[in-house]
Amino acid sequence: MKEIILESLRRELLTRTSLDNFPESIWKRAGALNTWGTNAIEGNTLTWHDVERLLLEDKSVANRPVRDVIETIQHEAAFRGLIGRRTKPITIQTVLELHEAVFRGVKDDAGHWRRINVRITGSKHSPPRVEKVVLEMERWAREYESRDRVGEDMFALAGWAHFMFESIHPFSDGNGRAGRLLLNLHFLKHNWPPINILPPDRDQYIRYLRSAEDGDTKPLEDFFRTLMASSLLDLLDKVGTKKDELKQLKDLSRFARHSSQYLSLRAGHGELPALMVKGDWMTSKRAVELYGEHVGRTPRKDH
Repeated sequence: MKEIILESLRRELLTRTSLDNFPESIWKRAGALNTWGTNAIEGNTLTWHDVERLLLEDKSVANRPVRDVIETIQHEAAFRGLIGRRTKPITIQTVLELHEAVFRGVKDDAGHWRRINVRITGSKHSPPRVEKVVLEMERWAREYESRDRVGEDMFALAGWAHFMFESIHPFSDGNGRAGRLLLNLHFLKHNWPPINILPPDRDQYIRYLRSAEDGDTKPLEDFFRTLMASSLLDLLDKVGTKKDELKQLKDLSRFARHSSQYLSLRAGHGELPALMVKGDWMTSKRAVELYGEHVGRTPRKDH
């Protein structure tokens, strides 16, 4: 995904409203979607329908473990609280507070560094031993602040920071959810919207984290760019113009001089901004035009 395309979409979004002033309904839905995704890939049993019912309709859900319900409610509150943290530095205290906010009353050690040695399932990497956790987290926070201060590319820094946090694995459990909250706090600090890692993304996400173990964080960075494109399209669909309305590819191929099959291939390769909705790629006229301008053939003009 070319960053000039992402920058253009972000600029269009921020001309509509600042991140701090998004309509409440948009943040509420974003919080529900992000919470469902981040919890579901960790085994939480609530379905998207359950989460909609619980968080968007303020109704109870039946036959679900109490801890899964509590995690859902508390994660959504922590996610929506990120907007209030975005002007503050990310410190190890931030990390502890986010973990505690999600797992308070669910895990006995919520908001505390792990006191045991752990291994990451499926990984050849061994996290630091328990006595080194605090030192490693202090080093992580210092290096993040240093890289951020000198203006490192935002997605490159996101890839490094997220991978390193998960490698340290500072908590006995809940590292993925805490790490993804920190990732979105990083984006919000740089005036970009949050991204969502959903169940269909899980295998790619794990694969790119494993690639980073061999020193290559580029696939993870590109993955975040692709997810950011989806997030921008989704938000623009809510607050943008008619050019930002999400449509199926077959509807956009009429003016784009591209077949829907071609557009689908480009979306699948992460080159065309798009998001998957019920098995179909969706994108906007604006996104197709940006793709034509910066990557593919120029789409024809409307008559």
